[in-house]
Amino acid sequence: MAKDRSRPRTSTVLWEGVQRLLAEGGEGPRSVVDLGGGTGGLAVRVAALGHQVVVVDPSPDALAALERRTVEAGLAGRVRALQGDAADLAALLGEGSADLLLCHGVLEVVDDPSAALAAAHRTLRPGGRLSLLVAQWPATVLARALAGQLTQALHVLSDPDHRWSPGDPLRRRFDRSSATALAEGAGFTVTAVEGTRTFTDVVPPASTESDAEVALLRELEGVAAQSPELLGIAGHLHLHARR
Repeated sequence: MAKDRSRPRTSTVLWEGVQRLLAEGGEGPRSVVDLGGGTGGLAVRVAALGHQVVVVDPSPDALAALERRTVEAGLAGRVRALQGDAADLAALLGEGSADLLLCHGVLEVVDDPSAALAAAHRTLRPGGRLSLLVAQWPATVLARALAGQLTQALHVLSDPDHRWSPGDPLRRRFDRSSATALAEGAGFTVTAVEGTRTFTDVVPPASTESDAEVALLRELEGVAAQSPELLGIAGHLHLHARR
């Protein structure tokens, strides 16, 4: 059987960052909330480390798929599915109920990013951690231009929400300044900012056909994540924050 060398949705850099945030709380299992966690690709990995995870998502279909996945992984007792919206998070789970909150790819699609982060802040206990992943607009300019979509690249630059057209599936994109300001406005202290998928989304698939090439791309991503000069062109920004 041929090996599956498809690029994972959760990058190595992001996963390592999540693991560091988990470790910052000390020993023992953590209470983790995966906001907008969908079918549970990340939640199952976190639960496999021994933590308790609640996935909150508005889609009943995604949550049904999550429940099937957790059963197949033998983790049904560690992952709970809960239908709900980001702004209602604290009301659904209770204030101060979580040690770590994962908010990945959520602020780009919700009605009110500030309200979502305010609810996340209330849901975390004092000293709890936030893992915030947002799409970054400069990378979209580069990706659209490299794809030959120059009109779309220009639209990202001029549009206040940095969308490439009215048909863009995302409602908004961020950069380091805007994402940090949003987190701090909700009461968080940002402790680190890393770039993820700096090259993964623009390197041609033909360049990563072998295991060695995949390993090189991962190494390149790891180095780029810590480079201030390359942070501005990362596809996503991973903010580490503390309540």
